This record gives sequence, structure tokens and C-alpha cells, in this order.
Amino acid sequence: MSEALERALALLGPLEGRIMRAVWSGETKEPFVVRDVQALIPELAYTTVMTTVRRLADKGLLAAHAEPGHKAHQYHIALTPQEYLSQASAREAEDVVARYGDAALAAFAAQLSQLTPEQRRRLDELSS
Repeated sequence: MSEALERALALLGPLEGRIMRAVWSGETKEPFVVRDVQALIPELAYTTVMTTVRRLADKGLLAAHAEPGHKAHQYHIALTPQEYLSQASAREAEDVVARYGDAALAAFAAQLSQLTPEQRRRLDELSS
């Protein structure tokens, strides 16, 4: 699995991670319904899977679509692992700066000054 996928999954709870691993790795077709996911994790109650899938949609990882005439919502991937990491890291950075102010900015600057040439090259690629 890719590094981005593993890092993204590490930010989620155990059940959320199991579900998103299945979704991101293509174990479920898109769009999918809760029953498709539950078939992959049959030891869990339908309501448990449904609640977790809804939470993933609330977090923006999945998008829900109500199909007219059908009870079940259809879901599809809203964020890739890399997009999720980008959003999560931006929120974390904002929280750290809000909590620690200029001390956080100085710490970030110190980290930037310690980057290897390869890390600087990757950072330049990411920011362009």
C-alpha cells in the first residue's frame, strides 16, 4: 500500500480505517451502499457499519447520494488519501498556530531550515 494511504488510515479510528481501506483499495465498487461494505465485514451489525459510513461522509471522506425511490443512500469516494492528508494537516497546522502563536511559527521555520535537499525538492513540487 502507498505511504499516503497508510498515513491517512492512521488518522482514522479502527473501524473507519477498515472501511476506508476497503473503499480506497477498490474492494467495493462505486457507488456503493452500506450493505456492500457490510458484506466485507460480516461480523459487524448493519447499523454499526451504517453509522460509521455516515460519520465518514460527515468528515468529508465519502459523499452520499440519495437515489429517488430507494431507501439506501449511495456513497462514493469524496477525498483520496492524499487529499485527506492535505486537509487534515492544514487543520492541524492551523490548530497549532492558534494554540501556540508565534512560537509555533518559529518551530515550523526551524523544521523547514532542517530539510534535506530531497525534502526541499519535494516541498517545492507540492507547493507549485
